[in-house]
Amino acid sequence: MRKRALFNLSIFKGVEKEQQDLLIPLIDLCRIPEETIIFRQGESARHLYILECGIVEILFKPFDGPEISVSRIFSGGVFGWSSTLGRDGYTSSAKTLMESEAYRFNGKKLQQLCETYPETGVVILDRLASAIVERLECTHHEIMSILNQGMELGLNLSDQGSKND
Repeated sequence: MRKRALFNLSIFKGVEKEQQDLLIPLIDLCRIPEETIIFRQGESARHLYILECGIVEILFKPFDGPEISVSRIFSGGVFGWSSTLGRDGYTSSAKTLMESEAYRFNGKKLQQLCETYPETGVVILDRLASAIVERLECTHHEIMSILNQGMELGLNLSDQGSKND
């Protein structure tokens, strides 16, 4: 079954067979054409996605400025996690840059699974937390670069690493 390929991606590698069996019914495999808006910032946060192949760009529109690209998601990357954090809406938009395939989870159903099966929930939340932390570290550097360009400071940000203010 094609859905089982999810467990070959690093985020879910090593998840026990019993835990996989609990997750499989929650998975939809989606083929998403190039240049498709998957969800928009502010839209109701319903789904969590794990990218199998392709590239997805994460876009953020500040209240007082133009939309900016804050991240690119590649195979194994997670996006749409507002749906699992109990947020009403997505905090950013997601758009494919090329034809992509993603595993899609209904956020509420994933939350229910975690509550019903706490041992599985801990494993899933740990994996998602690791993916989120990795993404935020990358996003921090990209936002610093955007701010540096906007202020024309000419700073060398490669020495800054992922220091948080």
